[in-house]
Amino acid sequence: MDIFNKCYGFTRAQEARAKGFYPYFIPLEDTEGTEVVINGKRLIMIGSNNYLGLTTHPKVREAAIAAIKRYGPSCTGSRFLNGNLELHNQLEHDLAEYIGKEAGLVFSTGMQVNLGTISAIVGRDDVVITDRDDHASIVDGCRLSFGEMKRFRHNDLEHLEQTLQSCDDKGKLVVVDGVFSMGGDIAPLPEITELCGRYGARLMVDDAHSLGVLGGGRGTAAHFGLTDKVDLIMGTFSKSFASLGGVIVGDTIIVDYIKHNARSLIFSASMPPSNVAAVAAALQVMKDEPERIARLNQIADYMRRGYQSLGFKTGRSETPIIPIFIGDETKTLFFWHSLFEAGIYVNPVLPPAAPSDQTLLRTSYMATHTDAQLNRVLDIFAQVGKQVGVI
Repeated sequence: MDIFNKCYGFTRAQEARAKGFYPYFIPLEDTEGTEVVINGKRLIMIGSNNYLGLTTHPKVREAAIAAIKRYGPSCTGSRFLNGNLELHNQLEHDLAEYIGKEAGLVFSTGMQVNLGTISAIVGRDDVVITDRDDHASIVDGCRLSFGEMKRFRHNDLEHLEQTLQSCDDKGKLVVVDGVFSMGGDIAPLPEITELCGRYGARLMVDDAHSLGVLGGGRGTAAHFGLTDKVDLIMGTFSKSFASLGGVIVGDTIIVDYIKHNARSLIFSASMPPSNVAAVAAALQVMKDEPERIARLNQIADYMRRGYQSLGFKTGRSETPIIPIFIGDETKTLFFWHSLFEAGIYVNPVLPPAAPSDQTLLRTSYMATHTDAQLNRVLDIFAQVGKQVGVI
């Protein structure tokens, strides 16, 4: 039997391309943050995680350029060997201080943070408990660990408690997204921290979509005033920080253990200097320009009310991630394509990323979107939504 048979039998993408309805890997000719150019056509971008619009901020760009001029494009090695710069150490210190923890550890991607942290912490006699809607990187981190993985229904506190009760005296790590990347809803941390305390579990929060957005930019725990109750906080740099990489912050002794046991850190090349410098500059902009965070959340409230007034289903979103639930795969794809043709760039979420009866369009917003752009988006959604039969 040929192991490649599964590849030869995979025709779904080819069929979508042939019909002109393939929604992935679209090449952008140019991007200015809130707008992109594709095949010479300008579209309003509402499918990016560039929440604060910092990819176009001159200080962020200048910092990245200066780092390349000084250090070159790569460190060409693991941080354990020749790839550790003072830049890395300083960024770890500054991020930990900003978020409100003792220490930080920077990885080359956000995916690697979850793979390395979870697999390092969760051993053979331990249990890791996750929300069913947690990001794939959390799931894969659990798979890489030698411990047992258990999942509870999305934001279902009663089910979480039942799961904790079933773990007896084992070491327990609960891992949840702070902001869920598809639904835009927030984890109920006050109740989760209380349950973790009651049952002796440690808590890790993935703040990939929360840093720069909630808690004045400091994340979900800060949003609830619970930073001291969350043991580990993870963040990525490919969203609000306009770069690439990720970080885990927590108590010094715990972070030091992860540093010496996370295989995704030990056996990967370090973050390039330009990316590190961009994150550091973005962090400084967050501190200097808090109005960006306020503007972002004002936009989110405005667009959520706008979609709801038109009759769209936005679920339980409380953040700049606003899903438009459709629940039909064909209609979702047709809606996406019609919006694309009308000048709106948005992301369709189809199986296997979502069940076929829960397909959606994932919209997300930036602090740099103008009122004119936002109103244009709502007008086009209204027109196309009626044409497609979604509203």
